[in-house]
Amino acid sequence: MHEQAVRSAVRRPRMTPDRASELLDVTLDILREVGYGSLSMDLIASRGRCSKATIYRQWGSKAQMVAAAVAALRPADSVGGDAGSLRGDLLLLFEQLGSRADKDTTMIAALHHALLTDAKLAEAFRVSMLEPAREELAGIVERAMRRQELPDRPGAAQFLPSLVWSALVARPFFEGLTADADYLEQFVDDVILPALQHS
Repeated sequence: MHEQAVRSAVRRPRMTPDRASELLDVTLDILREVGYGSLSMDLIASRGRCSKATIYRQWGSKAQMVAAAVAALRPADSVGGDAGSLRGDLLLLFEQLGSRADKDTTMIAALHHALLTDAKLAEAFRVSMLEPAREELAGIVERAMRRQELPDRPGAAQFLPSLVWSALVARPFFEGLTADADYLEQFVDDVILPALQHS
């Protein structure tokens, strides 16, 4: 039994974090190039110089791999952080999100239709990306309430994830421009803060 376990371990070496990260980067590159529908495990395996079996063993499905790749874009630490004020927290959040706006907008455009039509991908994406983001945004509101910047939980807080999402993805479609730092700061001051403070 021991010899069999050893042979199995030799046949199935554990993927290192660096190697996993490399394959997730490859996945995102291909996703931006061809879109989700044309993304295949064969293409990832070829570009990533590994076997399909290795990929399936690590991630299980294309949807899970794409969701993991998207989630890996998030910083290890909380995106938000405590800047000492509601406005500061929101600007810190958008500073980090804005620094990736070009690549993220391309990725979101590549995923959009698939997220509406592929239930497994949508669920994986919600769990790995959207729910953690929702928790971070809830934390920003909670800190503002503790500082008494907000007297109570504003009704607009439930729409905060949608507001953040729209800030990042709408400008390229309406204006042909990336959501840069100046645009995002104005979005915070003219849209998000009034919505939170007066609802």
